[in-house]
Amino acid sequence: MRDDPAPAEGHHGRRTSFDLTDEPWLPVLLLDGTETELSLREVFARAREIRRLAGDVPTQDFSLLRLLLAILHDALDGPRDLDDWAELWEDGEPFATVPGYLDEHHERFDLLHPVHPFFQTVELRTAKDEVFGLNRIVADVPNGHPFFTTRFPGVEHVPFAEAARWVVHAHAFDTSGIKTGVEGDPRVKSGKAYSHGVAWAGNLGGVAAEGNDLRETLLLNLIASDRDTKDDLPAWRRPACGPGSGDTAGRPDGVRDLYTWQSRRIRLHHDGALARGVVLTYGDPLAPQNMHEQEPMTGWRRSAAQEKKLGRPLIYMPREHDPSRSAWRGLETLIVPRSQNSSAHGEAPSALRPGVVDWLAQLINERVLPKETLIRVRTCGVVYGTQQSVIDEITEDAVAMPVVLLSQSDRRLAQEAVDAVADAEKAVNTLGDLASDLTRAAGGESDTGRGTARHAGFAALDGPYRNWLASLGPGADPQERRTAWQRTARREISRLAQEQLAGAGEAAWEGRTTDQAKGPAWLNTASADLWFRSRLKRCLPLAYEPASSTSSPPDPSGDDLSQPEAADGSVTGLPFPKVPR
Repeated sequence: MRDDPAPAEGHHGRRTSFDLTDEPWLPVLLLDGTETELSLREVFARAREIRRLAGDVPTQDFSLLRLLLAILHDALDGPRDLDDWAELWEDGEPFATVPGYLDEHHERFDLLHPVHPFFQTVELRTAKDEVFGLNRIVADVPNGHPFFTTRFPGVEHVPFAEAARWVVHAHAFDTSGIKTGVEGDPRVKSGKAYSHGVAWAGNLGGVAAEGNDLRETLLLNLIASDRDTKDDLPAWRRPACGPGSGDTAGRPDGVRDLYTWQSRRIRLHHDGALARGVVLTYGDPLAPQNMHEQEPMTGWRRSAAQEKKLGRPLIYMPREHDPSRSAWRGLETLIVPRSQNSSAHGEAPSALRPGVVDWLAQLINERVLPKETLIRVRTCGVVYGTQQSVIDEITEDAVAMPVVLLSQSDRRLAQEAVDAVADAEKAVNTLGDLASDLTRAAGGESDTGRGTARHAGFAALDGPYRNWLASLGPGADPQERRTAWQRTARREISRLAQEQLAGAGEAAWEGRTTDQAKGPAWLNTASADLWFRSRLKRCLPLAYEPASSTSSPPDPSGDDLSQPEAADGSVTGLPFPKVPR
């Protein structure tokens, strides 16, 4: 470690340096449950003690993780292959080269450096030398909705540690829209910088693997590559960016370049004690089309609209996260191999799972990781609004799963996991159908109850599915596990159905004649219940089979649904609604 003096200060205690290699600025959650801030040097040295990064917003964690990965890839100049990676995984000190690396490049990690401040452009200025509020980079202040934040009416100042985090975040997730033009940027027209799209990571449905501690998390996302990496340099090993776009022809040159992509030009303004303002404009553009070979931390979907628009035969776009869907409901896009998404006619796959998941599959298939390993796949992303000029919502979720689901030697468990999601979708649909039937039985026309019922159904199945998924270890019988899941789904959905029936009201109990596909039919609470039970039995058939005499593994939910059925198909103990006379 460098033998450095105390942090540099100017007159009257004004700081002239904030070295991110030594100053605490990275928020972390330790394994003992406490939160603290660490320097770059400390975060690598204490990685075994850290549960995870714990930034101001989930997308900040994602952008900081990518920064740490860029440092690690460059400090190791690798890993080159599976053997290199396996040695790191077994090594008690896999990050031993990082301190010397940070010593070598520490000047470029100085947030206040007079020539090349970290991730900033020192000469950035507008024609009128304007300086703007920090709201422009602080993403936890809703743009246009300052009342929904503890920082009302805005962000007047932040400590240097927090400012550094938001600078990294802005390069990854900044919004689009018209920005203030700066001197020296040839793209500026009439003092304005017109839209060049959101910052790079804002295009992604972010996906990262998470281990038991930060050491494991960093290594699980440290993807080996045998590509020539001599040109793959992070931002701090390239010349400092000036105003306007740099020379990006043929780039990015690899993940070190991509993870530190300078999507924006930024200049913090400070008083020596706190960051108080910022100049922010567009930097290096990067189009998202067909970046699936370079960007590993998102899934991809084939886009017919982009193929038609650009006149190209095959275009993949990043698969963004739907904030209304939990991560487990999109499990198929995470675990199904690319080859299985191809059509029978040999067409290109319709979807590609994230490269980091492909990497985990390689580790399990080459037996570098044991099949018993349980990992958490963490997802995050941004939902932009109003022509991508504001952040409407930040999404985050995580799903724990055994890596055996990625095994190529036996895909049965993975297929059952995907089919179990389909079971849930069908069961929730039956609950929505029941809500619609009860509304019509009462004489209503609105279908709002269907959406409410579906939301409740997915909420009820969320925890049980996550627990069931984590239980799919090596040696588990796929059919028995699927049966256990269908029984759990049947129990949860039937419980919600009984609540709906109990609250249906007098009008629904009495009923009325309604038009059905086979002609007019009397619809009331009793008939709606019978239809619901019939539909549920069709979509969860295994839940209605008698329990095997050979005991199967226990249902993770702890419920036994092996009771005998009544003649109407209901389970004994579930009350059949009484019809008023």
